[in-house]
Amino acid sequence: MGYEFSDDFKGKVVIVTGGARGIGRQIALAFAQYGAKVAICDLNEDALKETVLDIEKAGGEGMYAIANVTVANDVDVMVDKVVDKWGRVDILINNAGITRDGLLIRMKEEDWDAVLGVNLKGVFLMTRAVAKLMMKQRSGKIVNIASVVGVMGNVGQANYSASKGGVIAFTKTVAKELATRGINVNAVAPGFIQTKMTEVLSEDVKKRLMDTIPMRKLGQPQDVANACLFLTSSLADYITGQTLLVDGGMI
Repeated sequence: MGYEFSDDFKGKVVIVTGGARGIGRQIALAFAQYGAKVAICDLNEDALKETVLDIEKAGGEGMYAIANVTVANDVDVMVDKVVDKWGRVDILINNAGITRDGLLIRMKEEDWDAVLGVNLKGVFLMTRAVAKLMMKQRSGKIVNIASVVGVMGNVGQANYSASKGGVIAFTKTVAKELATRGINVNAVAPGFIQTKMTEVLSEDVKKRLMDTIPMRKLGQPQDVANACLFLTSSLADYITGQTLLVDGGMI
């Protein structure tokens, strides 16, 4: 018999931040199809409710919380709700992220703070809250969604690049701190992925993007979800502190 992800994920408790839409939603559904219990958080209640229904249709159990990952109390309350309902947390996917693009000399301080708050502080707060549980369990898998621009930089994204580079460095450090407790911490760094944000780009911009991608195509949200499945499965038990690039060969 071949390897089955359901052997790893059936009945496991997964939290996906920013899980109501886009890549986060696809990650949540990927775990659900293998029988996981998936909790998602976001700020849009209608989108959260819709995604929970889809999680249940896919074969998992679902729950949601309206939570701002930059607010410690929101994070703690959400994690407590998950534990109250399901008793533990086995997997955390730190996916919540925003952009506020602009050239450095024109970038507003509030745009810098907003991006660093969600993309980096949010990862810190979620990881800190869940790590306490996982340390007691002496097991757990954490995946932080970074970005290729955290590795290579990108014009007009000083704040976003800094936040995602910080996520990669944070991942390496926390992996070292938690390794002896049976907890794996890795990052996934997507390149350009087909989402609503990329759909609105002009054909000229899309062509320039394609020229930077050796595979000459955009990635799909499922490609990122597949990387998360791998890194949280038993296949990756001896992998920690790493950043997996899902970028069609850009870097």
